[in-house]
Amino acid sequence: MLPEKPVAPPPWVLRSTIHWSFRILIFAFALGLLIFWGIDGFSVTDFHNDFVTTFDGKAAVNNFTLTHPDSVSVLPPQFNLNLTIQKPLKAPDPVSLKWVSAELDPDYSANLLAQWLTPGGEPCKDSSTEDIIIRGLDRGDIDTIELSTGDIHEYVIQAVDGSGNPRCLGGDYFEIDLSGETWKSRPPIKDLSNGTYSFSLQVHPDFAGDYNLTIILLFRHYQGLKFSPERFAFDKLLRVVRIRFSNSNGSARLPEIEQCKKSDYNRDVWAGRWTRHGKNEHCRISNDGRYRCLKPDYPCKHPWCHGPLGSVESNGWVYSTHCSFKLFDSESAWNCLSNRWLFFWGDSNHCDTIRNLLNIVLNFETGIIPRLFDMNITNPSNPRQSFRITSVFNGHYNHTGNYQGLNSLYNHGYREYLNNYFSGETVPDTLIMNSGLHDGVYWPNLRRFIKGAEDAAAFWAEVLDGVRRRKVAVPNVIYRTTVATGGYARRLVFNPNKMEAFNGVFVDKLRQLGLIDHVIDHFDMTYPWHYDNRCNDGVHYGRAPAKMKWRDGEIGHQYFVDLMLCHVLLNVLCSK
Repeated sequence: MLPEKPVAPPPWVLRSTIHWSFRILIFAFALGLLIFWGIDGFSVTDFHNDFVTTFDGKAAVNNFTLTHPDSVSVLPPQFNLNLTIQKPLKAPDPVSLKWVSAELDPDYSANLLAQWLTPGGEPCKDSSTEDIIIRGLDRGDIDTIELSTGDIHEYVIQAVDGSGNPRCLGGDYFEIDLSGETWKSRPPIKDLSNGTYSFSLQVHPDFAGDYNLTIILLFRHYQGLKFSPERFAFDKLLRVVRIRFSNSNGSARLPEIEQCKKSDYNRDVWAGRWTRHGKNEHCRISNDGRYRCLKPDYPCKHPWCHGPLGSVESNGWVYSTHCSFKLFDSESAWNCLSNRWLFFWGDSNHCDTIRNLLNIVLNFETGIIPRLFDMNITNPSNPRQSFRITSVFNGHYNHTGNYQGLNSLYNHGYREYLNNYFSGETVPDTLIMNSGLHDGVYWPNLRRFIKGAEDAAAFWAEVLDGVRRRKVAVPNVIYRTTVATGGYARRLVFNPNKMEAFNGVFVDKLRQLGLIDHVIDHFDMTYPWHYDNRCNDGVHYGRAPAKMKWRDGEIGHQYFVDLMLCHVLLNVLCSK
């Protein structure tokens, strides 16, 4: 092959007519371009590899990947025209969780009646529940289930018969308890009407730790609603599951519980919990039967309550739900109640609440509150402060009788007696009512109680319409659900299965006529403490403190559940 021709310079470069000095200038310019193009072909990074560069006060040796103060990798500028500067990444927003909640089903009474009347006829419907299966919790190979705090953990119970076959009809009544050292709650449960039941577990991150989930089958297929349910009580412990709630989800958080406002009492069903924020290990009952375990001004822990926790006399326990409550000292309670007229209509639990409100919260010494009670109360420390309390028993049209409940309203004289309190130019500003445990004894079946509840709601609608027609301010109506009976009474005619159903029916009927302004779910408040008789005598949670042997054989009893109700009631009356 012939050698390549050398590249000859352009003829105009050698033309003799061009001055020699100009030729030198052109050669120098060409040589400079060649040197520049050669340098541009090198790696810029290699070119600077031996330099130490200072960036944002920090030195990086032999590389250009530097640590930004916000832990975002930042690359150094490169020598090119298409430079893109990487912006610091925004930290992701925390995951927003929701609080577990419960709701009263629309058309509660009609739906409950339809489920109660559902016929059998198939093997899975005619069988009886003997045990349960819970996927995700029935793990015999694991001693303790690990769950994260904050999250709602949903599970489904499958009812099975003695042969392990699934049932396809609802109506079983399960008692579910989630308890730790500083937390007690009833996980919300829903009957899906096909042999399965869903329930939800949730613990706030402040209360991480070890818990026991206890499941008891108290009654099967609506047998708790029977006229004489005790002989049908199953009352079998089916599960005790150990659960450890850990703070594993660092980016998630629950909305902070806020102090209750008037609008917070519009919910018909609550899903609360009792939490503990103090404990006196050496607390002893006083001679008057009270447990003053913490100092009266022992403070609440935000956001679980507001005010003096010691005033509840619970050795640190306090109740909260979708909102938290103010706890009142004597002065603030008097300021709340001054110039008011409260009208109570309900069972003897109302008598307990009135007595505890007067004796313990207001420091107004009084004895037994009778079933018919009407009194002006004056502050002994400030005679300018006073209020009126009226209480009418609804267990019987004759206040010395029992076991009539809402049926009392069929008595003409009793109706007139109630109506007289609402017939003048001045009427109570607040009406506080409940259906009462006596209804559990009187009504032979669910259908009959629904009719009684309809007629009772119609009576109160007529009374309040009469107030409205006279252009007098209509009372604010508060419905306080009936307690969950405890200990031995769990199996009786006013068992929790029946009273929860009756609560729902009466609220449903009052709502249909637009009568209720606010609800206090005392059933939910009492439920975590209803498994024994330490806080109740079976049917009362607020018996007067006394240093004497209680039903469970111990001296004294815990009355703080009803005392907490007093504070919740004051919250409803005085919140903005």
